[in-house]
Amino acid sequence: MHQISRRTLLASGLGSAAALSIPGLARNVAHAAPQPEEKQRMNIEHRTFGKTGLSVAVLGFGGSEIGYERTDDATVSKLLNAALDAGLNVVDTAECYIASEEQIAKAIGHRRKDFHLFTKVGHWIPEGKDESWGWTKEGVLASIDRSLQRLKTDHVELVQIHSCRVEQLREGGCVEGLREAQRQGKTRFIGYSGDREAAVYAVNMDVFDALQTSVNIADQQGIDLFLPQAKSKNLGVIAKRPIANAAWRYDDTPGNDYHVEYWKRFQKLKFPFASGEARNVQGPDGPVGTALRFTLQQPGVHVAIVGTSKPERWAENAALTKAGPLKPEQMKAIRDRWKEVATAEWVGMT
Repeated sequence: MHQISRRTLLASGLGSAAALSIPGLARNVAHAAPQPEEKQRMNIEHRTFGKTGLSVAVLGFGGSEIGYERTDDATVSKLLNAALDAGLNVVDTAECYIASEEQIAKAIGHRRKDFHLFTKVGHWIPEGKDESWGWTKEGVLASIDRSLQRLKTDHVELVQIHSCRVEQLREGGCVEGLREAQRQGKTRFIGYSGDREAAVYAVNMDVFDALQTSVNIADQQGIDLFLPQAKSKNLGVIAKRPIANAAWRYDDTPGNDYHVEYWKRFQKLKFPFASGEARNVQGPDGPVGTALRFTLQQPGVHVAIVGTSKPERWAENAALTKAGPLKPEQMKAIRDRWKEVATAEWVGMT
């Protein structure tokens, strides 16, 4: 099966980790932000983010969509401040999400103590450098310095290597770059973001504090391939694409290439809750709620990140998680159907 590379997606502007808005889901600034009223905060579940010891709300914010969709700054500010008021405390972005890092800094930089800030490295290639430079120690350190400048902060909680191959991990320059940045205090923790064999290799290197990977009802390879090892090594685990881009919503092949593979899988999986009229059901038992709860129920997962450009969505999405775990028979049905239908080509989507 043809797979679209992550780098191709990044170059085309289609590489949003969650480039959609789903109905029913969603220290350096001089002036101080108003304190949120207690009544605005949502009673969302928190988990300890593996060996880092960070306490994270189970629903985080993924910053790819605001970058790739070029969401205006006013909307981003309204969105992120409302989400922080409601209980968000994990914001994940990357150096390659267009202006996402800068937009986050403008919107909530003055509230830096209210959230954990994660970013990624590897895909920023300045003029005169080739793609391999992004995975060198020099490239990683330069990218981190650039990100800190864009984010208007002197450190982040987590920097992740962004979907490199096993060969690049084995060469070691990118990892040494992360470790040096950690020694310098520019990041508290280091991680790997990716899937498939590279994620297996990264987990077993025993150098990372965290793993970000695709986990959802249409992308279950990692549940068996490396999540058990990640859990046993006490890595903090971030689930990206936790609602499979809501690809069930399309009647025909999506125009967004980033959604096509999951759409094809849904045509064969035919989950009752994500087929026909059931696709329109709202609430925790609808397709979005079911998908999100499935992902958060996987052993070892600590936080799921969903992107949106709609100011109200994060709180709506977070409310879906309050229903708690799926019933055992529903979880079993989803896992059994995957095992029955999935082929060897249904690999983790980066």
